[in-house]
Amino acid sequence: MSLTSILSAEAIESAVKDCQEPNSFNYKSFFQLCGLTSKTPQEVKDVFQLLDEDNSGYIEEAELKFFLQRFVPGARALTDAEAKTFVSAADDDSDGRIGAEGHANQAPWRCRQRSQVKLMLMVSPRMAAVTQEKQYTPSLLSFFVYNPSFGPREGEEEKKILFYHPREVEKNEKIRNVGLCEAIVQFTRTFCPSKPAKSLHTQKNRQFFFEPEDNFWIVMIVRNPMVEKPNKDGKPPTVEYQEEEVLDTVYGAVLRQCYSMYKLFNGTFGRAMEAGGVELLVQKLEKFFYRYLQTLHLQSCDLLDVFGGISFFPLDKMTYLKIQSFVNRVEESLSLIKYTAFLYNDQLIWSGLEQDDMRILYKYLTTSLFPRHSEPELAGRDSALRPEVAGNLLHYGRFLTGPANLKDPEAKFRFPKIFVHTEDGYEELHLIVYKAMSAAACFMISASVELTRDLCERLDALVGPQLTLLASDICEQFTLNRRISGPDKEPQFKFIYFNHMNLAEKSTIHMRKTASVSLTSVHPDLMKILGDINCDFARVDEDEEVIVKAMTDYWVVGKKSDQRELYVILNQKNANLIEVNEEVKRLCATQFNNIFFLD
Repeated sequence: MSLTSILSAEAIESAVKDCQEPNSFNYKSFFQLCGLTSKTPQEVKDVFQLLDEDNSGYIEEAELKFFLQRFVPGARALTDAEAKTFVSAADDDSDGRIGAEGHANQAPWRCRQRSQVKLMLMVSPRMAAVTQEKQYTPSLLSFFVYNPSFGPREGEEEKKILFYHPREVEKNEKIRNVGLCEAIVQFTRTFCPSKPAKSLHTQKNRQFFFEPEDNFWIVMIVRNPMVEKPNKDGKPPTVEYQEEEVLDTVYGAVLRQCYSMYKLFNGTFGRAMEAGGVELLVQKLEKFFYRYLQTLHLQSCDLLDVFGGISFFPLDKMTYLKIQSFVNRVEESLSLIKYTAFLYNDQLIWSGLEQDDMRILYKYLTTSLFPRHSEPELAGRDSALRPEVAGNLLHYGRFLTGPANLKDPEAKFRFPKIFVHTEDGYEELHLIVYKAMSAAACFMISASVELTRDLCERLDALVGPQLTLLASDICEQFTLNRRISGPDKEPQFKFIYFNHMNLAEKSTIHMRKTASVSLTSVHPDLMKILGDINCDFARVDEDEEVIVKAMTDYWVVGKKSDQRELYVILNQKNANLIEVNEEVKRLCATQFNNIFFLD
């Protein structure tokens, strides 16, 4: 057994880098970043046994000095002060070592067990009592769509409900819950007719309301995170709700995303009503949301869900012109193509769509479609190399939507359809997504056109070789640029940036962000502070700046200026306000030299 069999190598590296400066080690932050706080008690015990190299049942101060080197060989040693602080955190008998109670007649297994409990206390106060205490993350209680105009008379209330999750809820309870939400909305409208309620806070849950179209309401009810603590003498456990951990801005954005994703694949509610009335709308809602809500992981939602931005891939001018030339050639050769988008490494390079359409399509591609079809960039395990007739080129191209294998005589040539904005309303399109190595091209063709085997074979022959070469060129250029710029140095800061004008988003805080996982390199408490600052920014239209010093001695800075937002986390516990401000200015000058923030 090794540490990397319990903790990911990426998380370990991030945790060690975070404390590479002398006297910057904080065991709470370290355990959080390396992922130990999310492990089971047994896994924490396994880690203890790996750290306890001499199997003595103790972790002494001398051993702790080389604590980081047990995770990454070559890492620095802890300073004397850091080692003393570390050992004193769990050394309740003051014998200079973690876990032993100092009695000579103690059995070794008892000492070891005591040490493991001490380590769990240091990893997380709750983990030491994990057999007694349970932590529950935010979860979806119910989700429904209703229209109050569909059942205006008494006895017709069920007609208002177009969709309700979970479906097994008894009919009268559905009617009661929908009626309560309708009453809340109507009550708040008496105070401000143009701005009805957006959320309702209670101790146990949070309710979110959204009216995407006239008289159509979507409601999402989220159970607040909670801790269940046992009581002595066999009494029922005590439940503590942590309602302050749920941010309206984050989950309100998640609710709006639900509608946007429905609209991308089905069009508006009004369109379904025009095409087939309430019956067709109910069918579409059930088909879409029963599947979509299963992918909703509320515990992974954070500030990036509020922005719903697009990560752009940085390119030199020549490579960008090659991509633009590729798009022009394909659209000229296949005149049926109306819009094209080009991505590399899940980052956008080119798009012919409107911003709002590309924003939700990008969300679908990067959190749903691409993860389902992930493959090594050059291994080509999922799609064999195929010789092309023209030029005898080899390419790695394949369809991510549509036929899995063009050579299969039984292949189906059905592609998902999406709806995008036009001057007159919405346009329905076939979505063809084609990928070669780390490059992906999205082609959109009018839904009125029948997509045949011949068209797909022509597109495969045309796009496959070119996209493979482009992917290689981009990879080569990116590698060259990194080599010229030199090895990356771990900065003293981490940041999230968002531009409301072009939806550009960049985060050095998130190591991985998908629909089900939000792996960040900072403590959740710091992410909560970022969310709180964003809430403050949302209340005012003026440019603003907020600087906070967290309990963990990190500095958190938020800047809002000219429709741009920047959030910075600084690991400089001994800095003052002036020094923090200067450090943020240097960050803006190096990372965003074309952007002007508040002085």
